[in-house]
Amino acid sequence: MKVAVAGGTGTVGRHVVDALRAAGHQPVVLTRASGVDLLDGAGLADALRGIDTVVDVSSTNTASAKKSLAFFESVTRNLLSAERKAGVGHHVALSVVNAAKVPASYYAGKVAQEKMIMAVPGGWSLLRASQFHELTEVLIRQGRVGPVQIVPQMRAQPIAAVEVAAELASIALGEPRGLVPDLAGPRPERVSDMVRRFLQSTGRPRPVLEVFVPGAWGRGMREGTFLPDPGTRLGQQSFDEWLGTAAC
Repeated sequence: MKVAVAGGTGTVGRHVVDALRAAGHQPVVLTRASGVDLLDGAGLADALRGIDTVVDVSSTNTASAKKSLAFFESVTRNLLSAERKAGVGHHVALSVVNAAKVPASYYAGKVAQEKMIMAVPGGWSLLRASQFHELTEVLIRQGRVGPVQIVPQMRAQPIAAVEVAAELASIALGEPRGLVPDLAGPRPERVSDMVRRFLQSTGRPRPVLEVFVPGAWGRGMREGTFLPDPGTRLGQQSFDEWLGTAAC
């Protein structure tokens, strides 16, 4: 099969590409470097010729609901429109576990994306996953203030991006499944502890300070709203197991 991957160079996307290639299929990465602009749709018509399935794992680094909405609505609209014209029969997308419970900040865009996809009559699969182990690396890059590491008060049940990617690749190679059962990591963690352990394992120990994030999004993070519901499917690799490989 020929599968286009939007966001194919990102945290999850690069693993999706690897999984598809390892299974003997042909991934096509949709990037500006390949002449495709997801935000305005430029180049999509040509890029989707002969494509069987599109996997959308594109993302934006923002905590602004307005910017998140603008990104996900534009990208989803452009992809769905181009897919329809090109005769692509399967759209696969990744969202976040329980984002709809707090459609604020970054998650506002994910909820809008979900609604747009679900409005399409058939031909789609949607997987919701919990936050990734790799979130720690993002927080460390963004949250250093002098000698202190700032981290939002948050509880999560993280999963390895490579496990989510393997699931997405498997979905992409089959028939549309609609809403796929959620996927989360094997156990809950306090994000500040994850960051502290990552820093220690990579030889960069420093004080980690939890900060209060105001608003609905901050409350959701503190109260565990984004933790998976009972009975959710669980991945295999724990954060500490992932940390052993990431620190090498």
